[in-house]
Amino acid sequence: MAGIDGKVCIVTGATSGIGLVTAETLATKGARVILVGRNRARANEALARIKRRVAGAAIESEIADLSRLDEIRSLGTRLAALPRIDVLINNAGALFRRRQTTPDGFERTFALNHMAYFVLTDLLRDRLIKSAPARIVNVASEAHRGAMLDFDDLQSDHNYRGFAAYGRSKLCNILFTRELARRLQGTGVTANCLHPGFVASRFGDDNGGLFRIGIGIAKRLLAISPEDGAATSIYLASAPEVEGRTGLYFDKSKPATPSAAARDDTAAQELWLRSAGLAGIAA
Repeated sequence: MAGIDGKVCIVTGATSGIGLVTAETLATKGARVILVGRNRARANEALARIKRRVAGAAIESEIADLSRLDEIRSLGTRLAALPRIDVLINNAGALFRRRQTTPDGFERTFALNHMAYFVLTDLLRDRLIKSAPARIVNVASEAHRGAMLDFDDLQSDHNYRGFAAYGRSKLCNILFTRELARRLQGTGVTANCLHPGFVASRFGDDNGGLFRIGIGIAKRLLAISPEDGAATSIYLASAPEVEGRTGLYFDKSKPATPSAAARDDTAAQELWLRSAGLAGIAA
């Protein structure tokens, strides 16, 4: 992939924060970008912003609630009909203070932060392979450190804590990337994941009370800009030197070593099997 000009790039969670910056920057580089968001009004605002800033931007939007399997499947059907897909960036994610379940009965953090990556990628797998060389970029986090998966309680039915559930979902992102890369060997499609940094975005804003206030203070004091947070996603989507590299975890656009739990290939395979069973797709 000598450049991104003319490539078709899909970015989920692209109506704000690092997803929006990623979509805008790829459009600036000449890519055709399809941003995916949950809210139509915010998607329209994002489109208008990019079109104002990027003359002739090839940008469009798709609307889907990625915590719901039916909406992911509908989105996947629409996107799989594209002539080609060169880059898929799984970026959408959130942190929830209280345990919630989706209409599918999944814990919401697990559903949005992991199952959406897993199911949408599966639905677009064949189109990505036919478009090879192609890239899959999964936004994970350093929050995975210290997290462990309990396959007897994968969806935090017991003793739910928001930050712990978020950390486990980010561990899932890395394990999913490792197993995905293994399964895609020889297809011309690579899969890598990354830590974007602690970013001043809408992250945590859907929670209320002291939780939201605390995250807001932390973002003001410690967070980096969405532009800085998006840099590694953009690098993995477009940099020629990443061509052919797969199954890696990046931080600040450089390979990094994730936790021992995130390098457990047996756990990665088990997570894949469990996720496929939950989604009702072939393992």
